[in-house]
Amino acid sequence: MSIRRMVKVRGGMAVVSAAVMALTLAGCGGDSNKPKDPQKSSTPQSQGSGSQNPAPSASQGSEPTEVIATLNGQEGMTLLINSARRDPGGFLTVTGQIKNTGSQSYKDTVAWRGIELKGTGESVAGATLVDKAGKKRYYVLRDTESRCLCTTGVSSVDAGQVIPFFAQFPAPPASTTEVEFSLPTFATAAVKISG
Repeated sequence: MSIRRMVKVRGGMAVVSAAVMALTLAGCGGDSNKPKDPQKSSTPQSQGSGSQNPAPSASQGSEPTEVIATLNGQEGMTLLINSARRDPGGFLTVTGQIKNTGSQSYKDTVAWRGIELKGTGESVAGATLVDKAGKKRYYVLRDTESRCLCTTGVSSVDAGQVIPFFAQFPAPPASTTEVEFSLPTFATAAVKISG
């Protein structure tokens, strides 16, 4: 008889749990009748996850003020480097912006890709760092699925467009304070390491 009561109680708990879950999910939904505000839409950005995110369509946010290196490229393309920081995990992350200062869309991004093994291959995985003192070249890191830890989804850059840029490398020894950064189609530049 006690087993029968347990079964009835468990059945009742399942119904109550399902009702609570339905109310919770209903509370999470939005009001589909409200018009969306176009200024509140977010622009996808590439992060350190290594996933294949599309590049932003235009620059919307404020630009970082410090520029530690400027690399000029073809047809009005410019790469501004804002930082090269050591991370606690033994990585070096280079961040900046790719700008198209020309009057036409730039589509010759194939050289930026390096040798992509996964995804669409649209990335800046061809970037390298050279530690002249240590006589070593560093390539962009990849995750366990061979995707680069860098900006992805860059197939073209429209005139006037600014794309946030990042690439993560193994960190040179702590004694190395400067490296040469290069990305195909851009000039090479010396970059001071911080952190």
